[in-house]
Amino acid sequence: MRIEEFSTVDLDENANGLYIIDQTLLPNETKMLTLTAQEEIWDAIYKLKVRGAPAIGVAAAIGVYLAAREIEADNYDEFYAAFMEKKAYLASARPTAVNLFWALDRMERSVAASKDKPVREIIAVLHDEAIRIRDEDAEVCRAIGKHGLPLIKDGMGILTHCNAGTLATVRYGTATAPIYLATEAGVKNLRVYCDETRPLLQGARLTSYELHENGINTTLICDNMASIVMKNGLVDLILVGCDRVARNGDAANKIGTSGVAILAKHYGIPFYVCAPSSTIDISLATGAEIPIEERSPDEVTEMWYKERMAPRGISIYNPAFDVTDNDLITGIITEHGILRPPYEDSIKKIFGNS
Repeated sequence: MRIEEFSTVDLDENANGLYIIDQTLLPNETKMLTLTAQEEIWDAIYKLKVRGAPAIGVAAAIGVYLAAREIEADNYDEFYAAFMEKKAYLASARPTAVNLFWALDRMERSVAASKDKPVREIIAVLHDEAIRIRDEDAEVCRAIGKHGLPLIKDGMGILTHCNAGTLATVRYGTATAPIYLATEAGVKNLRVYCDETRPLLQGARLTSYELHENGINTTLICDNMASIVMKNGLVDLILVGCDRVARNGDAANKIGTSGVAILAKHYGIPFYVCAPSSTIDISLATGAEIPIEERSPDEVTEMWYKERMAPRGISIYNPAFDVTDNDLITGIITEHGILRPPYEDSIKKIFGNS
């Protein structure tokens, strides 16, 4: 899975389906899926066959385009009403990653801007917008990599959490983009430590897989080993992705990220969040307003075990994300540059006065 040869999510070559890698099967099996039905696409997002905030956004844009092609309508009003139903259905797949809603809203704006066109031309507009969203994602990730590149020096140890790599985007990833570009630039002797990321093991199954495939020195650690790895001086920099950033810089990412940030502050290690501007939700004042998805208890007790590993009837709490407070974040690396505290001000600069 070389990053220069691979797109995680795409419109298939005949423009008839959503083309994804089934991430639930990695690293043991690489299987590509072509999905056409809305139920299949919703299921793929919900069940994490496609995952990572940017990739979810691209999948949603392509998915709602495919749904729009199935609408039978004689006029704009009929088409728009049916489109909004399709949009709402896909939006219900997952609640935390703002890119899902961002991409669907952007597709809706394309429809609204085309209200004077025949339905067949609106479909063509949606196709082109979905392709733009796909292409922009790869460009944005490379830009994040360029802005993060100066942070990386020869011989550094870098710690990651979850998967914010190529598999979470169209290409390059967010938190891994600086690592990939550093490797391209000839930075030597990098070491990357991947938290396994319980309970879904995205670090073990996905990040360590893709970094290893791309020739990067990678060591997998259990989540509860992060502290000793930092204490032993093996980590110089922490790069994580994120699923939503509030206006004050609080950032929601995969469960366990806030604990890594707390450890980083204790040990004096720079902690950076890598986030496309599409992941910043300026409608939310703080991270307390970010909805946190709770997932099935089976992911904790049964998913990776031949036999259930906890007593039946025991209560299970399985939040998919947590929120890292802004005072724990050294900087937020976006396609526009590195945002620094106070985040309310630096975020306002890239969004104007909106």
